[in-house]
This record gives sequence, C-alpha cells and structure tokens, in this order.
Amino acid sequence: MKIQDKIKTREELAEMIKEWKKQGKKVGFTSGSFDIIHAGHAAYLEKAKEKCDVLIVAVNTDLSVKKYKGEDKPIVPEKERVTQIAAFESVDYAYLFDERRNKVNIETLKPDYYIKAGDYTMARLSSKEVIESVGGKAVLIPLDFKSSTTDLIQKVLKVYGGEKKEDVVEKDKTVHMPIKKIKQHPAIFLDRDGTINKDIEYLHEPDKFEFLPNVEKGLKKMQDMEFKLVVITSQAGIGLGYFTKEDFYKVNRAMFRNLTPHKIVIDKIYFCPHSKGDKCKCRKPEIALFERAKEDLNIDMKLSWMIGDKTQDIEAGKRAGLKTILIKSDKIDSEFDVKADYEAEDLWDAVQYILKQERK
Repeated sequence: MKIQDKIKTREELAEMIKEWKKQGKKVGFTSGSFDIIHAGHAAYLEKAKEKCDVLIVAVNTDLSVKKYKGEDKPIVPEKERVTQIAAFESVDYAYLFDERRNKVNIETLKPDYYIKAGDYTMARLSSKEVIESVGGKAVLIPLDFKSSTTDLIQKVLKVYGGEKKEDVVEKDKTVHMPIKKIKQHPAIFLDRDGTINKDIEYLHEPDKFEFLPNVEKGLKKMQDMEFKLVVITSQAGIGLGYFTKEDFYKVNRAMFRNLTPHKIVIDKIYFCPHSKGDKCKCRKPEIALFERAKEDLNIDMKLSWMIGDKTQDIEAGKRAGLKTILIKSDKIDSEFDVKADYEAEDLWDAVQYILKQERK
C-alpha cells in the first residue's frame, strides 16, 4: 500500500473499524506529536503493532502541539510528520487530530486497545476511564530507548549552535551562559490557607496545619496530569509582626511532610509578607508573584489555572490571564466583583472540572 493511501481522516477510520471488528480483528490506537522521528518511536510502534491486528496512529496537528509544548513547536510540519508515521511498516493507518487529549479520538474510533509508552503509569493516564467506557483496554508498553525530541534538539544546539557574544551574560560580577528552556509547562496556581489547608487566622504553628478534605487526592491528580504545582499565598502576619518568616517556613515544612507519603511535590511557593497598607506589587490581586513564577518555571499561562477561596485569588488569576476556580467557603467575600470560571466544593471537585476541560 502506498504511504498516502494509509493516511485517512478520523471519520473514515471509524467506519473502517466497524468492519474490522465484524471480522474479529483487534484494533489498537495510539497517538503523539512524533516531531523528530528517532529509534524510540520505531521500537514503540513495532511493539504496539504486536498487541493488535490493526494499528492506528493519531498525529497531533501543529495547532495542538503548540497548545501543550509552546509556540516554538513543532519543528517538523504536520503533513510531514503524519507521512513519516504512515511510512512505518508497523503502522496500518494514520491521521491528524486537533485536540490536546484523546477523549474524542477514543469515543469516535472505539478501539480495542489504547496504547501508550511505558513512561506513563496507569494513574497518569487521563484517558483510561474513556477507553474503558467504550469497552476497550489501556495498554502500557515499556520503552527500549530513552530518546526524546527535546534531547535531540539540545544535542544539535550544542554541536552546531556555537557561542554567540550575546549569549554570555555578566551579572553580579559573574559570567555565565543562560540556558534557554525549550518546553513550556502548564501550571496550577493555588492559594494556601483556605484552599489547601484549614484557614486559621495568621497560621504560624505547624501542629495546627490541617489539610482540607480531598486535598491530597486532588493535588496528586493534578501532578499526574503533568501540571506544575505553584502556591501563591499572602502572609500579612509577617509584615504586621504577628509571626516571622521562619514560622511561615515551619508551617510549609509541615505541609511537605504530609504530602511526602503521597509522592506529591510542590514545585514552588511564593509569598507576600506585606499588609494592604504597604500597597506592594506582590499581594494578590497584584500579579508580580505570578510573573515571577512564569519566568522561573517557564509556565504557559494560557493553559494554566488559579484556584483559591477568595475573590482576590480569582481577580489575581484573571489579571494574570489564567482560568480560575473558586473553592466554596462559608465566609462571605465580596471584596472584588469578579466571577470564577467554576465554583468547586473542594480541590477534588476542582480537578475533575479541569480534567473535563482538558478532555474537550
């Protein structure tokens, strides 16, 4: 079969799958951006084919790649990438798709197997529930090679990039070469008191730190969805002299100790020690801390969220260009006239809403 004959549309393949199933054939489905083809891709697709009679590969369009890898990706245009995938003997058919995740693909094709590489775990597989809902099964395949497109790009830059004068920066009487972060990451920004833990006024005693219901479960799911977890909290008690920065750090360490058994890692905590009267640029709803986090962690703000229990959290999220979720509270708060994209009962309810939006 010619390569171009193996490239179809999703709708065409959905009809073809119905006939294959009548013939008793098992259909496997996998997807990816497949930006720069390497040995890892070849080995993975060959193993995927061994699991089924017909292997279908969905290739992210340029638009969908930019959604989760940043504006500078992909390197190779979509038509070339889907042609390269269709050229593999192990691939029976290939097609392009626009969505970021695989919910629509799976619900349309209804394959017998949804196949992913072994660098995933079943817990991180956001479409596991979707494939099971259409009567299929999720399958993980171990990786033979640890190659990646990002690794290849970095090697090429190292060999051919050369040293440019403008790449050498002198700062604080030191000379260094800054490292350009290639891939942007989405993040979930979280308020601390009242969102992660019970809101105790001027909390500074570690033994009084207590998680709100379903927080550990919610944070773990967010981390499994590959969001950076960033806490941005106002701690006016420091500036007012009610407690010290060291007290604040002790409470954070109590939070970390409680998160460790769940293998949850907070990527960064930013705090404002000022009171309202200081009129600083870091106290929410001001967004200086959000901008700093964006720079430090190379965050894609368009794909990120802000979750908090007060209108100042939501207002700050809106100003920073984030989607927002308000955790419902008994405390009446009308400081800012702003409406969140969603109001959640707790952090688990919030992450379920985010997952629903991701699948769209």
